[in-house]
Amino acid sequence: MIPFLDLKKINEPYVTAFQEKLKAVLSNGWYILGNEVKEFETNFAKYCGTKYCVGVGNGFDALVLIFKGYIQLGKLQKGDEVIVPANTYIASILAIIQADLIPVLVEPKLETYNINPNLIADKITSKTKVILVVHLYGQLAEMDAIHEIAFANDLLVVEDAAQAHGAIRNQESAPETAGRTDEVIKNQKSSVAYSFYPGKNLGALGDGGAVTTNDLELAKVIQSLRNYGSETKYYNDNMGVNSRLDELQAGFLNVKLPKLDAENEKRRIIAKRYLSEIKNDKIILPFWNLSKNHVFHLFVIRTQNRLNLQEYLHQNSIQTVIHYPIPPHNQKALSAWNHLSFPISQKIHDEVLSLPISPVLTMDEVSHIIAILNQY
Repeated sequence: MIPFLDLKKINEPYVTAFQEKLKAVLSNGWYILGNEVKEFETNFAKYCGTKYCVGVGNGFDALVLIFKGYIQLGKLQKGDEVIVPANTYIASILAIIQADLIPVLVEPKLETYNINPNLIADKITSKTKVILVVHLYGQLAEMDAIHEIAFANDLLVVEDAAQAHGAIRNQESAPETAGRTDEVIKNQKSSVAYSFYPGKNLGALGDGGAVTTNDLELAKVIQSLRNYGSETKYYNDNMGVNSRLDELQAGFLNVKLPKLDAENEKRRIIAKRYLSEIKNDKIILPFWNLSKNHVFHLFVIRTQNRLNLQEYLHQNSIQTVIHYPIPPHNQKALSAWNHLSFPISQKIHDEVLSLPISPVLTMDEVSHIIAILNQY
């Protein structure tokens, strides 16, 4: 069986370095918000091209703390509206609700699966204060158009980059300012949430997350909020939470970060083969302009009879996953929205199927997957 994602194999090259990090942390004797976290925050901010990075407990908390940080700074108020793509993973929406804000769903483009900028304006009201952009499956949304809308309407932009570590935009710029997911931040009105869940392109061996921003005030507030609202121990200025990036996980991320670009490039090589060699009218392949704006966290195809195709692939020793079978507005947890209609999102959720793609997938395995799909 070709596994959908072999995390053990992905992490095998780092085992010795992981063990050395463990020994170093044990030897240091400082286990919370120590040198490894500080080093990772410095390294990841530099990698992303931003001034500040704040490590937090997970990607969900990263989003929640961005929103709560803006509330603390007076840039948002509870009850403000946040525009968000209707087909995102539910965590993006739950983070908005957790921060006492109101999600407003907008349909994606069927071609890219990312939020459709042309539909945003119709959803803007006097209560709209934020556009939450989700770079779904690893492909960047149309950020230039979204920033223009935000600027024209005095809106904040928050990016959920949980699946898009290392994606690059504006490649016409000089290499040192080439614009990863958060490098072209206008008027300090953008901030980015990352997840380091083990299955992400940059994955830890447990949970972890981070916020990147050019906004010093926001960075300072999130640093406080993640640690019980405290900047000085036992002195609590804000109503904070406990959401700190673990020292050991930060150490593991410091080991893996230098290899991220190379691993993303391996994903693109596989994606190019899928796109050029899969020839089957029953299968709709994803859109990609061949730039580095896509890191292929997932390679998502669509088909009319998904369960039939998934069973066929399983019988031919290929494991697949559905990301995601139920759209947020149909979830029981969001029952107040069950009456809403989002036909494009519904179509996506009914038809998508994710193929194996990872830095450790072999070319022979890729060839097998392509051959089996072409025979379907």
